[in-house]
Amino acid sequence: MKEKLDEESKKALIAYRMQRAYETLKEAAVMKRENFYNATVNRLYYACYYATVALLLKYDIQTQTHNGVKTMLGLHFVSTGKLPIKIGKTFSTLFEKRHSGDYDDFAYCDEDLVNALYPQAEVFIKAIEDLIKDC
Repeated sequence: MKEKLDEESKKALIAYRMQRAYETLKEAAVMKRENFYNATVNRLYYACYYATVALLLKYDIQTQTHNGVKTMLGLHFVSTGKLPIKIGKTFSTLFEKRHSGDYDDFAYCDEDLVNALYPQAEVFIKAIEDLIKDC
């Protein structure tokens, strides 16, 4: 988004992005329950992506790509200590696993991976929400 938003519109868009994050987390639960593990990882990534985009919007940090979102999260929040490294790593891991699952041949996510990543994604989204509220 390139145009400058007024504060009311910005708050509404941040709230919408966080709503999308939580809805997409619910989608991940459905995919997990049905044993669609690549799709689960995809939905977990996007849930975290929507939350991260909301955070970057809160601070008027512009990005053009998914990699840019990951880079700006690391630069402005992980490297500054606002977000713990372990939590920031969740986004990087989901980014890599989602990309591999979507584009690489014979890349399969399994139940163990999903069982590890799902609670990490929940913690990530909550941490992002807390950072948004702290401002």
